[in-house]
Parts: sequence; C-alpha cells; structure tokens
Amino acid sequence: MQTQPEFLKLRQHLEQYIVGQTRLIDRLLIAVLTGGHILLESAPGLAKTTAIKALAGGVHAGFQRIQFTPDLMPSDITGSDVFDPRTGDFRFVPGPLFHEIILADEINRAPPKVQSALLEAMEEHQITISGRSHPLPDLFIVMATQNPLEQAGTYPLPEAQLDRFLLHVTIDYPSAEEELQILDRDRNLHFGGDQNSIDTRLSPETVLLSRREVAEIHIQDSLKQYVVAIVNATRSPEKLNPDWQNLIAYGASPRATLALVRAASAHAYLQGREYVIPDDILEVAADVLRHRVICSYAAKAQQIGANEIISNILAALPIP
Repeated sequence: MQTQPEFLKLRQHLEQYIVGQTRLIDRLLIAVLTGGHILLESAPGLAKTTAIKALAGGVHAGFQRIQFTPDLMPSDITGSDVFDPRTGDFRFVPGPLFHEIILADEINRAPPKVQSALLEAMEEHQITISGRSHPLPDLFIVMATQNPLEQAGTYPLPEAQLDRFLLHVTIDYPSAEEELQILDRDRNLHFGGDQNSIDTRLSPETVLLSRREVAEIHIQDSLKQYVVAIVNATRSPEKLNPDWQNLIAYGASPRATLALVRAASAHAYLQGREYVIPDDILEVAADVLRHRVICSYAAKAQQIGANEIISNILAALPIP
C-alpha cells in the first residue's frame, strides 16, 4: 500500500481546517479512495462546504463549485452545443461538470430536470449532448450537500439519484470543547494566523493508484456473505424479527452490496490493513444504507426512521 501514507498526510491537512468531525474526514477520504459520490447532510454552518473545499485543496485536481438554485438549467452544468459563425458548425462547450471534484452545493434546491442531468454523469462518467457522448475525467467525484431544515423551495432527491451516492453522511453539532477550538482557530486566522498548507498535493495518478490498491484489499468469503445478509435484511426485515414487517417500503439494491464492500475496503486501507474485518463493515454500513432504505408509512407513523432500522438489523445479525 505505497500510497497510504499520502492519504494519512491528506487527513492531517483536513484536520487543520475541520475541528473534530473525524468521521466526516474519513468518509471524504473513502469517497476519494473508491471514486464514489458522497452526500453530506446537516444544519447550516457545520463545515460541509469547508470540508469539501479543503479536500479539493489537498488534491491536485480540477475543482468546481456549483450552487444549485431553482432557476438552474441542465445545460448550465453539463454544457451545450454552441453555433460558431466562423465555421458554420456547432461546437460543444463543456459545463462545470467537466472537472474532477464537483461540489454540488444545496443539491436539493435545483428542480428534478437538473438533478436528473447528474444521473448519467454519476453512474457512467460521461455526458451525452445531441447524441454524442463526452467522457468525464477519471477522477470525477460529486460531493453534494443539502440542508434538511428548510423544505420550502426544495426538491427531494429521487430514489434513483440517491442510489448513485456511495455514502450519505449526516453531521452533528460539535461538542463544547470542539466549538471552543473552532472559535480560537477563527480568531487566529483573522489576526494574522494561517493554516499550514499540505506539503505535496496528491496527484490524480496517485489517487487512481490508491483506488487500485483499495480494490485489491482482501475480503474473505464469510464477510462477503455477511454483507449480502445485511443488504438482504433491508428487503425482508421480518425474517429477523416478525415485528419489523411492513416497516420498509423498499430495501437496498445490489448497488448497496457493492458500495458496502468498497467502503469497507477503503476503511481498512485507511487503518493500514490489507484485509477487511467486521468492524470495517459495521463502521460504514449506516452511511452506505441510510439513503437506500425507504421507510414505509407504517414506520413513519411509529416515528421509526432508517437509522433505527439499520441499527436493529446490524444488532440482530451474527457477526462472523
């Protein structure tokens, strides 16, 4: 694992900007290591955008922030064919999606036609305009944020698009001690202090090499069966407990099985191991499944959410 020290250095770089929130930092690194997209959800002011911008600053790659608004059009992010009067032909002008790291800020504020424009890009790493496909960079990652508090003027992401995200991470408020550190760092910055910059930013080649190393992390057959059992339990939870019948309208798709193995492998990589252990799977399971488990009306009536259902499933299944 020759690139693992480079990612530990990147983690230290992120910790200079983000106080606490070690789970958030790890999830961002897992997204980079797997090439998976990540959705960050929290109340305003909890450093979602700051974390993503700090990550982009530690990777030598093209970065673009897209502010999603109700008046955004699909061509505003994908690009479009523009008529060139000099040649009499149409030429393609790439949109902001043709960067390697994309910050889709407040993604749920854009209408469905804009959200759907991301589907092909997130899954197939290409964009089709006027019948022609244009490939996106190999490093392409979408890191999206959304605010769960404001519902007016927002458009909930459809299940098909949520399933494209490798992880859905919810962020909590910092502790009192962490908030004091945030205050001290902010005052330091305003009175002449500065954050230490990363010595050497990761190149795209290093990131792609690390992804190959993560893909080679060993996971034994019993853990593969454990992952399949977890995902299957989201489809038929009543097999574990009859009281859970009718709590889930739709369970996780096979894409969740792939995502869980990839995220667990990346977590093992960050811990310096060349093999996956059950703790790796348990650590990332909730973030992989949270947005893929659709609760039924019966569950909502009982105020039972996806987090509680996932926790119960993980507790009920025997760990290999």
